[in-house]
Amino acid sequence: MNIDQYKISKKISLAKTDTFKEINDAKKKLKHIRKKISELQDTMYAHGKYNMLICLQGMDTSGKDSLVREVFKDVNARGVVVHSFKTPTSAELKHDFLWRHYIALPQRGKICVFNRTHYENVLVTRVHPEYILGENIPSVTSLNDLDDAFYHKRMERIVNFEEHIAESGTIILKFFLHLSKDEQKKRLFRRLRRKEKNWKFSKDDLKERKSWSAYQECYEDAINRTSKDCAPWYVVPADDKATARLIVAETILKSLQSYKDMVEPSLDEETLSHLDEFKKQLEND
Repeated sequence: MNIDQYKISKKISLAKTDTFKEINDAKKKLKHIRKKISELQDTMYAHGKYNMLICLQGMDTSGKDSLVREVFKDVNARGVVVHSFKTPTSAELKHDFLWRHYIALPQRGKICVFNRTHYENVLVTRVHPEYILGENIPSVTSLNDLDDAFYHKRMERIVNFEEHIAESGTIILKFFLHLSKDEQKKRLFRRLRRKEKNWKFSKDDLKERKSWSAYQECYEDAINRTSKDCAPWYVVPADDKATARLIVAETILKSLQSYKDMVEPSLDEETLSHLDEFKKQLEND
């Protein structure tokens, strides 16, 4: 699979980017790949110099939750942490908008998934600028202060944040699950029709759907401005869930495989020289 076709290295138009792709035997191929991811995560954990941050963004029903479940199913539970960022709490609002994301970053050796991310601060808040007023920022006294320049400045801070953590050993991969409006409609209907799926439905989903075009514009601007070598965006066709999961998993695998210095540590020479002695001690125990 040519992963680079999904990587954003120049400006794109989401309206001209495919939302549907179907790969044969995607589920079978995913099983093979996620086992390799598990092995590499074990190596990363033992090596202790790198960590990985997976950022997932997408419209409601784009498949973020199920993707996390299926892609990381075989990874040791100690090695994966998932954070789903909801509406900021009153305590979080008393800090800079990136604060809650800093403290959620993974330890070295671990993979962390941000299911909805720091980009909500230039997506949801741009579609609904009134949310920014809750941050009580000195320079913002009314909605009139929240122009394009305000959000572009936030994006610069996000880029700086990502560059900083990348320099510290964080491998960053950002995925936008590109869903069509028609497919979202089908998935929302499914939540309403199937009793076991009712709990997933929220009337807010319909409210946000009315802002579809606004969200697409905000996503496009954010992706084009913040896809950097140290923290690239991948726009993944998400109308077929199995294919989307496979693309994300393949991207993670290839990224981990590219770090040739990431190896399991060897025992020190003194310990190695006494291995036979240690074996005998266990045999006689």
